[in-house]
Amino acid sequence: NLYLIIGTHSALLIDTGCGLFPLKPIINDLISDKKLIVINTHSHFDHRGGNPEFERILIHKEECRLISEPQDISFLSTSPKEIVKRYETINNIFSPAKEVQPVEHGEIIDLGEIIVKVIHTPGHSPGCISLLTNTNELFTGDTAHYGTMFLTKKTLPITLSSIANLLNLFQESEKIEIYPSHGEFAVSKELLIDLTTGIRNIENIWELRVRDDYLNAWLINDEIFKYVIF
Repeated sequence: NLYLIIGTHSALLIDTGCGLFPLKPIINDLISDKKLIVINTHSHFDHRGGNPEFERILIHKEECRLISEPQDISFLSTSPKEIVKRYETINNIFSPAKEVQPVEHGEIIDLGEIIVKVIHTPGHSPGCISLLTNTNELFTGDTAHYGTMFLTKKTLPITLSSIANLLNLFQESEKIEIYPSHGEFAVSKELLIDLTTGIRNIENIWELRVRDDYLNAWLINDEIFKYVIF
């Protein structure tokens, strides 16, 4: 899921996707003459693919270097034929961002009437961020979403801490709706509660894990989530 927040004088594009089609013309049609700000919730391939189309990319300071370098995406060669053909046209390499601007926890992005706050939520990756608007939308990136969660076993406590910090936001407003980067969107805080319960239970169901040699990871399912654990 990509999101575009439009204020009175600026617009914020959250992530640039997989680079499968030109994104900038679509965004330009939507924002008219407003200033465009582009931010990556983190540096993984499915969030940075369209970065080269834009002049500057914001990202947490922990991951600036990663989007400043090319990324080999040849590991996607088993994708559907249409996707493989598209990536062959760029030699299976994502180009680096033209310019990278670091952001930090607590930083504010003013779009005009809509204010967006950067929240550092490490775990899925070191520089993962979430974004909270003053109009009660919470964009969680890959920190929290229904479906398949990609996690690292040694950073599970960090992920839980990040989710707890997001849950604390609901003490200020119960009206917050969550917009993840994958799966359902405009969901309630139950996502964060369900995910906390699930991650805490991973150790109890660890013996049920199955090895995925292609991903070089362990797979575990519960009633709500599928976990891919590295």
